[in-house]
Amino acid sequence: MNLLAVLEVRTEGNENWGGFLRFKKGKRCSLVFGLIIMTLVMASYLLSGAHQELLISSPFHYGGFPSNPSLMDGENPGDMKEYHYQPVNNISYVKDYPSIKLIIDSIAARIEFTTRQLPDLQDLKRQELHMFSVIPNKFLPNSKSPCWYEEFSGRNTTDPYLTNSYVLYSKRFRSTFDALRKVFWGHLSHAHGKHFRLRCLPHFYIIGQPKCGTTDLYDRLRLHPEVKFSAIKEPHWWTRKRFGIVRLRDGLRDRYPVEDYLDLFDLAAHQIHRGLQAASAEEQSKMNKIITGEASASTMWDNNAWTFFYDNSTAGEPPFLTQDFIHAFQPEAKLIVMLRDPVERLYSDYLYFASSNKSADDFHEKVTEALQLFENCMLDYSLRACVYNNTLNNAMPVRLQVGLYAVYLLDWLTVFNKEQFLILRLEDHASNVKYTMHRVFQFLNLGPLSEKQEALMTKSPASNTRRPEDRSLGPMWPITQKILQDFYGPFNTRLAQVLEDEAFAWKTT
Repeated sequence: MNLLAVLEVRTEGNENWGGFLRFKKGKRCSLVFGLIIMTLVMASYLLSGAHQELLISSPFHYGGFPSNPSLMDGENPGDMKEYHYQPVNNISYVKDYPSIKLIIDSIAARIEFTTRQLPDLQDLKRQELHMFSVIPNKFLPNSKSPCWYEEFSGRNTTDPYLTNSYVLYSKRFRSTFDALRKVFWGHLSHAHGKHFRLRCLPHFYIIGQPKCGTTDLYDRLRLHPEVKFSAIKEPHWWTRKRFGIVRLRDGLRDRYPVEDYLDLFDLAAHQIHRGLQAASAEEQSKMNKIITGEASASTMWDNNAWTFFYDNSTAGEPPFLTQDFIHAFQPEAKLIVMLRDPVERLYSDYLYFASSNKSADDFHEKVTEALQLFENCMLDYSLRACVYNNTLNNAMPVRLQVGLYAVYLLDWLTVFNKEQFLILRLEDHASNVKYTMHRVFQFLNLGPLSEKQEALMTKSPASNTRRPEDRSLGPMWPITQKILQDFYGPFNTRLAQVLEDEAFAWKTT
């Protein structure tokens, strides 16, 4: 008798389970034997590993990181929002925490905030001969902004912006330069049969950080009548364009010469020139109060291009940083930095720049992968070498390094004095815009505003806020937040020590 025959149960008539007791002895033995055989077959099947995925949860791996299974096969996370809040995923990540904590502890054990070796001026000049030939050593003494006159050799039919790279590579800037082109000749100075144009650099820089409120600060500050920003909010010239970088993954283009950068301040230069040439003391005083500024949020941290141009590095550290060149021309420059809790900054950065499959799960997996990559670098190189490592930064699935504020600030403080910085927190700015703006006015020595002007500046809605579709994704997982707090903790502690302000430790935000 086969197994199927033994297990067959008939339902005819009034038979019930009591009939089992009326089976003949042989049939009962056959049934028991069949059940034993079935149990052994199933046990062998499971123990063979064919279904081991049913028995073993996915652990944290030190190699590649598996993609979120809920997002495989082209599934749209927008159609699967239930995955964002299923506790099983969170529980799995919690189980992984001890393994990730080992990586974070490994990184923390290797953190050393060393002082960098500064290049001398001659080394800087050899790297940027053209820049040093264009920008003078001294600026006009009667201008608040760093300005000077240079000869313009073109004719009145010459287009002064014909070769400007910002115009050539971006259509959205062309209307701005069309307006400048129309008034260019009316703002030249003439002497001894020659034409001279006023050139200006920024009096102050908003140098960082990304997703920390720099756009909102810029939009409010540019409403002050004494402030004139560059024609483009973020020229990214010092960090990218002067190297020919638009997007690093797209390779290098022609380098943007310093003249293209200076063109961005022509509107301010026209007004300052008018004040310098004004007959009345009142007009001179009004125009000479104008200060120039720019707000590239990459200035503080982005030195990714150095590996392409500076080959005399020491132990993988860049021999020159952006601040070295700015300081060479403007040792008295004023620098404004807006920071926020680096944990929240990273999540905001992820939501803004990620193109697809955005979710709390995806963010968690990218964070764990980034931590492993950073640890791998720290095993062989210094902290500074890893922070400025172009290859590592390009491989990072999230921009973990941008939140290492202490590393960048300490390097800036090797060339600029602490008094030249105004360091702000986005959390404070969001809670009291008026107070923040008054601190900025005082730092830049700006004149007072009328009540109407101040109301317009402080009561307007925030700029560059999170998009509705990103807000709908909800917050990061609590365990992801904990992991990032552990990672950023030592860096935040050092930042708070440097600034002598525990608020920058972000122990409570």
